Amino acid sequence: MIEEEIKKRVAQAIVEKTFPGCAVGIVKRSGERSIFTHGNFTYEGSSPRVREDTLYDLASITKSIPTGSLALRLIDEGKLKLSDKLIDYIPEFRNSDREKVLIKHLLTYTLDGYGMASLKKKTAKEMLDTLLTHDFEKPPGSIFKYSNIPATLLGLVLEKIHNKPLDEQAQEYFFEPLNMNRTTFFPERYSKTEIPPTEIDGWRGLVQGMVHDESAYICKQDGKITGHAGLFSTAPDLLNFMEMLLQNGNSGGRQYFSPTMMSAMSSNQIAELGDSTGLGWELYQPRYMGKFCTPQTFGKTGFTGTLCVADVGLGVAYVILSNRTYPRRPADSSAMNKFRADMGNIILKS
Repeated sequence: MIEEEIKKRVAQAIVEKTFPGCAVGIVKRSGERSIFTHGNFTYEGSSPRVREDTLYDLASITKSIPTGSLALRLIDEGKLKLSDKLIDYIPEFRNSDREKVLIKHLLTYTLDGYGMASLKKKTAKEMLDTLLTHDFEKPPGSIFKYSNIPATLLGLVLEKIHNKPLDEQAQEYFFEPLNMNRTTFFPERYSKTEIPPTEIDGWRGLVQGMVHDESAYICKQDGKITGHAGLFSTAPDLLNFMEMLLQNGNSGGRQYFSPTMMSAMSSNQIAELGDSTGLGWELYQPRYMGKFCTPQTFGKTGFTGTLCVADVGLGVAYVILSNRTYPRRPADSSAMNKFRADMGNIILKS
C-alpha cells in the first residue's frame, strides 16, 4: 500500500529530524487525490499537528507558481516573447549586458547570477539598484546557474506589462479560478497557529507567519511582492494547480496553457549547454524526483522543504510541504533531497 510506504518513510524522516512534520499530496489526471499529513509544527509534541489546510512557506516554488506561470501565460497570449529583451520592459536595467538579456534567459535560469541573501543588510531600494546594475561574470545564455535573480527580474517585467502587483495578477489568473483559496502572499492575515515556523535566526528571532527568504522579507517590509519567494499555500490548493497541468493546461472548462506551452514546460530548453531545464520549471532531476522520473518530469523545490512535481505523460503529480529549516537550517539539502527522491520512488513507480 502506497499509504503505508509514505507513512513509514515520513516517520523515519521525523525521527532523523529532517523536518518536524509534513503534508504529502498526490493527484492523478482523473482528479483522484490523496493527502497524508504527519507530525507537528515543531519537534515539541505540544505544538499544533500538521493538517491538510496547514499553510506552508513555499519559498522558491514561487518562481514557478505563480511567477513563471504568469509569464508563460503572457507568451501564450502573444503579449510577451522569449526573444524580447529585458530592457524592452525594464529600461532602467543597466549592467554591461543590458542589450543581451532576453526573457528566455529569465525563464531558463541562464544568467550568471549571485546570491541575493547576501544583500539582506540593504534596503529594498538598494537591493533593487544592485539588481539593475550588478554585472554578470559570464554572458547571458552561456551558462545554467540557478539563483533568485531571473525570477525577481521576471516579476518586475510582469508588473510592468499588467500594471498591477504580482499578487493581484496571481489571484486573478490562477488562484481564484482554480479555487486556491488559502494561497497567499500575505500570511500575516492568518493566525500563526495555522503556519509552521521556518527558522529561529539571529536576525528576526522566530520566523513564523512571515516569508523566510531574506531578500523577499526586506522587500515585503517595503510593501513590494517579489517574483522569487513569498508565497504560502496548502497541499489541497497546490494539487488544484497540479491537476490543471495534468489535464494539459485545462481546468473547469478554462484553458490556462496551450499544448505548445505545456510541451515547453516538459522538454529541455538548454540542451546546447549540456544541462536540462524546462521553460519556467526544473526538468528531469532524479536527485530529488527519484529514479522513476522521466525526461518529461518537471517540478520545483523550495528551500524551506517544499516540492511540486508533475509528469503529464504518467498522469500523476505530487507535492511535499515541510519546514525542514526549523529550528536551524541544515548545512545542506542532502537529507531533504533523499526524502524527496524516496517519495518520488514510492509515488511514480505506481
